[in-house]
Amino acid sequence: MSIKLRLTIMNFLQFFVWGAWLITIGVYWFQNKQWSGAEFGAVFSTLGISSLFMPALTGIIADKWMNVERLYGILHILFGCTFLYLPQVTDPHTFFWVILLAMFFYMPTIALSNSIAYTVLKRNKYDIVKVFPSIRVWGTIGFIAAMWITNLSGNKALAGQFYLSAVAAILLGIYSFTLPPCPPTHKKTEKISLAEQFGLKAFKLFANSKMALFFIFSMFLGGALQLTNMYGDTYLSSFADQQQFADSIIVKYSTIIMSISQVSETLFILAIPYFLKRFGIKQVMLISMLAWVLRFALLAYGDPGAGLWMIVASCIIYGMAFDFFNISGSLFVETNTSSEIRSSAQGMFMMMTNGFGAIFGSQVSGFVIEKYFTAADGSLQWQEVWLSFAAYSLIIAFFFSFMFKHKHERAEKY
Repeated sequence: MSIKLRLTIMNFLQFFVWGAWLITIGVYWFQNKQWSGAEFGAVFSTLGISSLFMPALTGIIADKWMNVERLYGILHILFGCTFLYLPQVTDPHTFFWVILLAMFFYMPTIALSNSIAYTVLKRNKYDIVKVFPSIRVWGTIGFIAAMWITNLSGNKALAGQFYLSAVAAILLGIYSFTLPPCPPTHKKTEKISLAEQFGLKAFKLFANSKMALFFIFSMFLGGALQLTNMYGDTYLSSFADQQQFADSIIVKYSTIIMSISQVSETLFILAIPYFLKRFGIKQVMLISMLAWVLRFALLAYGDPGAGLWMIVASCIIYGMAFDFFNISGSLFVETNTSSEIRSSAQGMFMMMTNGFGAIFGSQVSGFVIEKYFTAADGSLQWQEVWLSFAAYSLIIAFFFSFMFKHKHERAEKY
């Protein structure tokens, strides 16, 4: 089996594990368990809480003490075992703590999977800019496959989604032990400082003004990443309250409609090498921010009738908004840090986006929606919600355009 195929299987299963439940857990929560919305917000915050320190911590372990692929496998097996137990939980408070534990195991594996791929590809003399996107695209395909299986198998509101994710995670954990070895970059006999032993060297990246600004804007833009995961399916399902749209395709197949976003990802991932080499990291990230503005604006004015094209277009634009930030940002970190802190630096990028960024986005959006965009009868003013998200993304793009200094050269490698 070729190196690229082995890494492709890893990426497919990595995101299959996530896609089996991330978009549909809200349906399970509200329709099956009938628990409150406030408690559901806390559940979604577990992604951000776990990303605050777990990716960085596991990155340190991988850089200093343990083979990356072994740590990666152990974490997936632990996640799978935790998710096998999750359907047995009968109260929302315990559910929060169990899923938080599961996220402690899962969220670091996203950065670790990147480290494994980069290490193995470089060792085998591959150009990561050309080869990695075509491998990573299968992660998105895995996410889509999981969404469709969960929806079409009738497990959208059932515990089957968690069992599906758990089995895939355990299989991936076992498979990871067959991957090429990725040992720690520091030799055991090598004398290293106390700061290096605890991975603190990676934090020196903040001493570089360009890297510091990159991480700060990553945090702010990361606040937008989970907004449509949190509210997208709920928004589409809310059209059931309008008689003319109650039987529309949007309402009946909301999760599959949302999966258009992931289909779009598969196309834009493959376009990343061209855009990075042609325009550079700054312009690509700026394009991402403006794509988020358009994504939210189209959702604000779309509907299942004459505005159906806006909802579909919004899902297509999501691919550019997500990939041009997430994948390009990961490649930027990889090519601007030394191999000794590769896993730690990827973990830090993960911490800023899916950690601080996700918590910031979920907390602020929850406050704004409850205070300003909730009607007296408890219904949400969705147009105002999406327009506020669009305005937020536009402000971030404005400041990024002149604060982040980076001169791009056409021959520069990303």
